[in-house]
Amino acid sequence: MKQRSLFLIATMALAMQAGAQEKKQWTLDDCITYALEKNIQLQQNRLSLQETEEDVKSAKAALFPSLSFSTSHNVVNRPYQEQSATVSGTEIITSNSKTTYNGSYDLRAQWTIWNGGQRLNNIKQQQTNRDIAELAISTTSNTLQEQITQLYLQILYADESVAINKGTLEVSKATYERAKELFNEGSISKADLAQLEAQVSNDEYQLITSESSLRDYKLQLKQLLELDGTAEMDLVIPTLDETKVMQLLPNQQDIYQAALAQRPEIQSSKLSIENAKLAISSAKAGYLPTISLSASTSSMTNNASQNNWAEQMKYGWNNMLGVTLSIPIFDNRQNKTAVQKARIQYDNSLLSLTNQEKELYKTIESLWLDALNAQQQFAAADSKLKSSQTSFDLVNEQFSLGMKNTVELLTEKNNLLSAQQQRIQAKYMAILNRTLLDFYAGEPIKI
Repeated sequence: MKQRSLFLIATMALAMQAGAQEKKQWTLDDCITYALEKNIQLQQNRLSLQETEEDVKSAKAALFPSLSFSTSHNVVNRPYQEQSATVSGTEIITSNSKTTYNGSYDLRAQWTIWNGGQRLNNIKQQQTNRDIAELAISTTSNTLQEQITQLYLQILYADESVAINKGTLEVSKATYERAKELFNEGSISKADLAQLEAQVSNDEYQLITSESSLRDYKLQLKQLLELDGTAEMDLVIPTLDETKVMQLLPNQQDIYQAALAQRPEIQSSKLSIENAKLAISSAKAGYLPTISLSASTSSMTNNASQNNWAEQMKYGWNNMLGVTLSIPIFDNRQNKTAVQKARIQYDNSLLSLTNQEKELYKTIESLWLDALNAQQQFAAADSKLKSSQTSFDLVNEQFSLGMKNTVELLTEKNNLLSAQQQRIQAKYMAILNRTLLDFYAGEPIKI
């Protein structure tokens, strides 16, 4: 009996340990690492990269000769001929049979020796496309990290907002209980009591709303991580050092220059320009001659021949070696159109780079200004919160003594709640924008 009890206790302990292991607590680093591995768009980008690598191999293989073997076998029937003569290799075969069988065997090689450098340019283009596909992975990765960081900090903000609303509700309930005592004593009217009761209901509603926002942000984060929406997600809520909120912002121009040097979307646009240059060279090669070399060896057989199959293959065997020179003279403007379109694409790629650079500067400028504004708002909200807290404490104490009315108390309470919400909003906005500024400057995301 004792052994059985020990076994049950051990089993329950193992089950509890397994449950504790399954319930993972997610940090921001955990979320980013998981998303970079599981995100569907990133997986699709990696598959696109594999396709471009195959294109590079195919372009390189085009430098080498091609080799093919073909054979054909035919049954020929001449219903109205008494006698027929056919040439099989070097042999003239005469047959009285109306139906004959013949076969041919051909081994052929083809090699383009020179075509204006189109093949070499194609290799470079495919290699550039591969690099662009690799940068597309980095671009998606950066976007994903930014989205996760925004949602994670929104969750932290929502969680702190829930805590504030819970505290506000507790204060409202305590005030309402004290008001009932004052009402029984005849110090306040029934209308005043009703106002305080309504305030409790309003604070309960605000708490439910903030909890709903928190659940919604968590759901968005789970969707971004490709997690099941019904699964529990327990986030690690770090204690953020508020001194980071007021840290001196880095120079805006320094961030921009660092971002220009390493952001993948900028590098991708530069590679697109190089690709467009190669496309112009390839299009111009269409005006140049093409030189190709061909070689073949073949033989034929016919069942009407007096020679056996081996002799027919031997005497019908012939080899061929040829050089072809193809010079374009008039091509209905095909080459000129190709060159012009390649130049247009080059101009368009230059504009795309300029647009990317402007968008990058606009993003950094917006983040910098938002961070600066949030710092200033945090400083003002922090001062406002201290004075609002002092004012509310005094009015609440005076209300308990019957020296202040309900309207004055509720006004101070709402001012306090507003100051609390403004402070945490400015706090997380400052942290978010500062974190993203550091990320654009090339530093890893860290809060």
